[in-house]
Amino acid sequence: MPEALRKIVVENSDAISKKWLEEVSKKRGNDYTSSISEELYQSTNREFVNVIFNSIHSQKSKEALDNFSDRLINLGWPLSYIVDGLQTFRRVTMEFILGQSDQINTESFLKISKVVDGWVEPIIKQLVNEYSGSWEHTVSLQRLALQELSAPLIPVMDKITVMPLIGTVDTERAKFIMENLLEGVMKHNAEVVLIDITGVPVVDTMVAHHIIQAAEAVRLIGATCILVGIRPEIAQTIVNLGIDLSKFPTKSSLRKGFKTALQLTNRDIVQLDDTNKQDIEDILDSLR
Repeated sequence: MPEALRKIVVENSDAISKKWLEEVSKKRGNDYTSSISEELYQSTNREFVNVIFNSIHSQKSKEALDNFSDRLINLGWPLSYIVDGLQTFRRVTMEFILGQSDQINTESFLKISKVVDGWVEPIIKQLVNEYSGSWEHTVSLQRLALQELSAPLIPVMDKITVMPLIGTVDTERAKFIMENLLEGVMKHNAEVVLIDITGVPVVDTMVAHHIIQAAEAVRLIGATCILVGIRPEIAQTIVNLGIDLSKFPTKSSLRKGFKTALQLTNRDIVQLDDTNKQDIEDILDSLR
């Protein structure tokens, strides 16, 4: 029975394809394909139904399915297009087969349904796996990119680095902050690290605990950590929660923290008079 049905379906592929294209096109304008050009939509539909029939006709169609799914993924088409299209193909094919005979009993219907499912389900499984693998890879790359941006360590001057934090600090991000801090301090030979929490909306007990841990780790490798960007509401929250930040310096702004960092590295900001300015300009001219 399976081979006989396969032969009927393949021999009548034109009629089934025409009906499938009509059914799929009925959804045009009411779903995710409404923003896709008509030419691309129709050509993709034709390619899709050809891929389905090739898969039914030949067991060696994996490469064609892979290539088709790759193109859909690159074009940004949703997985629901695949699933809806194959469900529609199942229904249209069942209707065509059943329409060839007036004597279909329940047993015959179940057998035909099982055969058609046996054609469609492997295609769905393979295409879904392709989509899932691509999405997992994309999400993994995005996660790495976000991690790199979530805790950047910026060397602003010899022996001084700054880590600006923006957004919520959860456990996973705190771990990355710790790793990036330690690696960055060693890489840049930093003596002072300024952690700027101006962009952190909420500093609760957990966030403060993570920051204290990071500062303590930095201290253990010979550098000093300064917490900057403590707004009045953050300061009040820290006091109310009884959080002890006395182990390392804290400043209300990055500017004040940077001045402290200069002092800790035996430097200072001085105002140059006109004579000093001229001397520096002369030195720069001689180096040009």
